[in-house]
Parts: sequence; structure tokens; C-alpha cells
Amino acid sequence: MTLLQHMPDGTTYLTILAAFMLTLVAHVIARILAKRIQGLPMVITALILVLAFLYFFSWDYEHYYAVAKPIFDHLLGYVTVLLAIPLATMNFKGLPLKKLTIIVIIASLVGALLPMSMAYGFALSHDSILAFATRSVTTPIGLSVAEIIQAPLALANLIIIVSGLLGGAVARPLFRNVNDDRAKGLALGLAAHAFGTVEAWQISHTAGRYAAFGLAVNGLVTAVWVPIFLAAIL
Repeated sequence: MTLLQHMPDGTTYLTILAAFMLTLVAHVIARILAKRIQGLPMVITALILVLAFLYFFSWDYEHYYAVAKPIFDHLLGYVTVLLAIPLATMNFKGLPLKKLTIIVIIASLVGALLPMSMAYGFALSHDSILAFATRSVTTPIGLSVAEIIQAPLALANLIIIVSGLLGGAVARPLFRNVNDDRAKGLALGLAAHAFGTVEAWQISHTAGRYAAFGLAVNGLVTAVWVPIFLAAIL
């Protein structure tokens, strides 16, 4: 009953199941296609498939979104926590921890300050500038940071999703001359958070683990320094 209270009027458990299965089928098909067609971004493919299914079944997107969003918002937090599993399987012996620490710090600083500076340069509103501070972290962490710094949650959510989609889409062409899966994964996790991590797992298990590492550590670092930094200068 609690789940239905967050849904549009007239929504049934059958509608919820249909929204979940449609999204799941799109993901599975996109995953299969990504394995067979090299360079095909899985996240973008899944998005296109969802839109195609909605058109085929004459299902209004706004209604589908209103039904599916509460489900996956709830699951997203669990998925983020489950990223600890691939991290636990990583072999940290021999890793250049000092260099990795420097990379993560630089990525965190650039990921927040650069978009904020660009938003300021384009004379966007104060709230919009704050929302861009969440660009480089995954949705659950980004929305928590946005709430702390009093940035608009809807805009922060949009910025996180779009940046992740773009990062995941352009990763494969940019990695043509990169042969180290660790570097690919870490870059995807730092720059494109959850969407990048999905793409990294399509490259290899090593890339996926390093992407999860980059996502988790970057999110932790950003969640700590961004609210403190903005509280000090505002």
C-alpha cells in the first residue's frame, strides 16, 4: 500500500510490474547488443529501447516515468551500496595509492569547480550554479549533497543523469588508444559515475571494479569537501 501511495491515481501492482519489466527487458537487450556490437553504449541503447517500447505499447511517457521512478529511486540506493562487493574483490596490493589519491582529489575538484565556473561564466542563476556542484557524483550522493547545499534537487538530478549519459556514450571512442582497463575503469567511474560504471563492466571485470572504486571514493570525497567549501565562501 505504501508503494501505491507514491504512484499516480489508478495505478495497480500490474502497472508497476509492467513498468519494471519493460525497463528490465530494455536493459537485458541493450546488454546483449553491447556485447555483440563493439563500441555500442549500453545505457544509450537501453534508453532508446525504452522509448521504442513505450511508443509500441502506446504508453504515455509521463505516466510510465511516474510509475517507474519511485521503484528505481528506491533500488538505486541499494545498488550504490552493492558497489562495495566488486571493491571487496579488488587486489589493492601494489597499487600506487599516492597517485590514485592525487587523481581522485583532482577529479573531485575539477568535476565540481569546472561546471560551477562555467555556469557562473554563462551568468546562470545562483541555484543553478549550486546544482552543478553535484555533476561528478552518482545520484544518491549527489541529491544528498544538493539537499545540504540547498541546490534545486530536480536540476541537480538532471545534471547528474545527463553528464553520466554523455560520459558513458563518448567513452569508447576516447579509449581507442588506451590499453589499460584499470585506467579506462577509473576514468569512467570518476567522470561518469554510475552510467560510466555500467559501461566499464562491458569492457571487462577489471575496468568495472576500478570504475566502482572511482565512483565510490570520488563520491565520498566530493560529499565531504563541497558542502564545507560552499559554506565557507557563501
